[in-house]
Amino acid sequence: MTEINKDLQNERKKCTFNIEELTEFVYGGPEKTQERRERENFLLSKKELFEGVPEEYLSHKDKYEQCIRKDVVTQILGSTLVRDGSPLGLHYIMFMPTIITQANDEQQAKWLPRSWNCNIIGSYAQTELGHGTFVRGLETTATYDPSTKEFDLHSPSLTSYKWWPGGLGHTANYCILIAQLYTKGKCHGIHPFIVQLRDEETHVPLPGIKIGDIGAKLGLNEVNNGFLGFDHVRIPRDQMLMKHAQVLEDGTYIKSLNSKLNYGPMVFTRVVIVFDVANYLCKAATIATRYSAVRRQSLKKPGEQECQILDYLTQQHKIFPAIATCHALRIAGKKLWDTFNTINEQLIGGNLERLPELHALACCLKAVSTSDAAQCVERCRLACGGHGYMLSSNLPLTYGLVTAACTYEGENTVMLLQTARFLAKTWQQVDSIKLTPTVEYFKIFRK
Repeated sequence: MTEINKDLQNERKKCTFNIEELTEFVYGGPEKTQERRERENFLLSKKELFEGVPEEYLSHKDKYEQCIRKDVVTQILGSTLVRDGSPLGLHYIMFMPTIITQANDEQQAKWLPRSWNCNIIGSYAQTELGHGTFVRGLETTATYDPSTKEFDLHSPSLTSYKWWPGGLGHTANYCILIAQLYTKGKCHGIHPFIVQLRDEETHVPLPGIKIGDIGAKLGLNEVNNGFLGFDHVRIPRDQMLMKHAQVLEDGTYIKSLNSKLNYGPMVFTRVVIVFDVANYLCKAATIATRYSAVRRQSLKKPGEQECQILDYLTQQHKIFPAIATCHALRIAGKKLWDTFNTINEQLIGGNLERLPELHALACCLKAVSTSDAAQCVERCRLACGGHGYMLSSNLPLTYGLVTAACTYEGENTVMLLQTARFLAKTWQQVDSIKLTPTVEYFKIFRK
């Protein structure tokens, strides 16, 4: 079935703008558009990636194994063809960025080449069964022993088990562990450590490590989310990432200039989430729009052809806001990305002035984008009637992916409260501090 539906062809002919110009705007210019097309053609040429039993008919185990087979082929392009997430996602989105932002030069030289070439596969173990958004409440401990120059990693309770890290179930053999640092009898709060979890050759869990898959979920079932517990596991001192804070051989703790620098990977991930949900919404809006163009229902006059449902105002009211939101999220995401890079350069230079602003921006846009996208995707599904209820439409799966983003990397209500706290604090100090660019408008209202 290679013939394009005539209704769809007619709608495309009515287009009043330059399609190529918009395409290049969406993808970031002519060169990136061409690169994307080349990648698409490469992937489409791999017929073996599209053969076999459809994902929705596979078991939980078979979905994961098929995903790994596809990822081995597609990861050379930094892409994935799987629809329900990837177990390698956190390796690129959080494991490697954390090494870049939290490890010192010596540690980067040791770990980055191995992770870049996928000699090791990493995850990011922060959230626990008992604590998620309240990061300061994490229970996993890393206690320094100066006699052996090692950290003792321990999960003191069931609720202290790491829960949700992507790829942890079966895929990752290393992780960035976020744990409470203890040295000389004092707790210094959460810090990142790089920890080996499984043997690099056999992939068998190392002694003292309890690890596995947490099971099936509403969505993201190919991400291979897992649990992780430690029974007094020892790691060398130099596996604490020490770009900002250090523990000397005798156990002396050297404090970071700003503890919020440890949250860099989470801020980065929240920036990425904005682009992710924009892409998911684009897919949903495209499916619903194409469906609305080819679906005909009801007669205006006896004897005439049934109407395209796209012509109904009620249908347009469901779809058009979703299309507009796609573009709005892309533009906002690009602005946030540029702001992130600008402020990150300042942080590298030791200027921490705009760090609270970046945190507030990332929290706010993460919450607003995921919430708006989830609502729009659901409206797109409803716009497709009974067909939108079928898994083959890809809309239920897309909704599962987007609504998950409302919770992970910071629950949305808490994210909005974080932004509100920043705004309230800034308003109280508006006459006594230099305002950062995104809140300079406060001066207008203060007058």
